[in-house]
Amino acid sequence: MEYVHCIKRTLDYIEENLQEPLTLEQLAEVAQFSPFHFHRVFQAMVGESVMDYVRKRRITQAAERLFYSNDKVIDIAFDVGFQYHESFNRAFKKYYGVSPKSYRNAQQLSGPLRGKAYLPANLESGGFTMEPKMITKPAFHLIGYGLKTKNQDGQNNQDIPEFWQQYINNQLGLNIPKPLNKNVELGVCTDFSPETGEFVYVIGMEVKEGTDTPEGMVYKSFPELDYAVFTTPEADEESFPSTIQSTWNYIFTEWFPQSSYEHRGTLDFELYDERCYGTENKQMDIYIPIQPSIKKA
Repeated sequence: MEYVHCIKRTLDYIEENLQEPLTLEQLAEVAQFSPFHFHRVFQAMVGESVMDYVRKRRITQAAERLFYSNDKVIDIAFDVGFQYHESFNRAFKKYYGVSPKSYRNAQQLSGPLRGKAYLPANLESGGFTMEPKMITKPAFHLIGYGLKTKNQDGQNNQDIPEFWQQYINNQLGLNIPKPLNKNVELGVCTDFSPETGEFVYVIGMEVKEGTDTPEGMVYKSFPELDYAVFTTPEADEESFPSTIQSTWNYIFTEWFPQSSYEHRGTLDFELYDERCYGTENKQMDIYIPIQPSIKKA
């Protein structure tokens, strides 16, 4: 079954059930994916997390009713799936910049403001085809610096680059005790909550099991897993970040749909080593834990 069809079916289901309680697990079942894999595929194809998309579609539907009807604000809030009037007001103001009442009373509006999210076309891969290496990575242990963030409203896309900048500028890697390879740094996404979009991002290095963890750092252990390892195309300093993002998109919009695998969950990580030094021909690796796909025919 094509991934685009699976996500389109989910989008249709959301539109038909905005007034009902919706959970990530429920929508993953509609798409016939595991919850974690569904979350990653949906975000890659639609451009935002599934629950963020649901929230914005509810607010958009509410805005249309505020403009076209005289229904009470509280009735509209309940009808589009918000359980509390206060949470509806906060979400609406965050998205449109005004309260629901102010939106309705704004005489200068010639039509409702619409917040839309469309299913985008597959990523253009720029003429290259990536064939990942399939490896089994033994259990490993990491010490580094952790940041709690979420993939709602693009918060992680702002938090993580700032976190890396702080790590580099302050040379925090020098504080990691007894790294197995001081020239290899990992950026690990873990402890993920699909329902809220929250996860922990850790920048660190591999260490021996049980290495003492200095104050202010975190210690993480990960089990042996099978990984698909994608190496980004060579890029200069300026285009390196966009090449990394394009590779992530390629993984979820092109490679996974054509493979017999899905994301296993629990973590994924980026590996930065000597190939990232200098300003030309920069490359890095993306490690995706995989398992046989559970999607149904």
